[in-house]
Amino acid sequence: MKNLFSFVIMIAILCSVTIAKDPKFIGVKKCSMCHKSAKQGEQLKIWKASNHAKAYKTLQTAEADKIAAEKGIKGKAVEAAECLKCHVTGHGVDASKFDKKFKIEEGVQCEACHGAGSEYKSMKVMKDHAKSVAAGMTDFTAEGSIEAQCKTCHNEESPTYKPFDFEKKWAIIAHPIPAKK
Repeated sequence: MKNLFSFVIMIAILCSVTIAKDPKFIGVKKCSMCHKSAKQGEQLKIWKASNHAKAYKTLQTAEADKIAAEKGIKGKAVEAAECLKCHVTGHGVDASKFDKKFKIEEGVQCEACHGAGSEYKSMKVMKDHAKSVAAGMTDFTAEGSIEAQCKTCHNEESPTYKPFDFEKKWAIIAHPIPAKK
């Protein structure tokens, strides 16, 4: 019981620290400064080759407008909240929560899954997983947490939904840091 109480207190403190710092979305360009090398698993290269990187551009097509119209959405897909919620990072978040260099046009960026990065972007923080999480990075250590995050968009609400095979899709987008030799 004492351990449970200590755990709950620790979580409350971590949450209050994260909230108090008011993290901002910094964008893929700032993340890429450290996450493009082979030592980091070429994470930027994996993202650039993914549909996530092209998600916003997809909404700018005539096909996207057609799908939106078929679903009863008035106007262009690229302006529809129903579409933007899964095709960009941070949709619906107050504009003050974005770094001035953040570009919505870069689609589903790192922070769509990992959380607004302004408070955990420094090398000093990123080298310590617990510090990163305390600073606002999403923790995916719990079983099924990555799949649950993916399914916030890859679900039946999507107008182009196809059954989501997490294992198959994760194999395409997985971007772990390689083990040290």
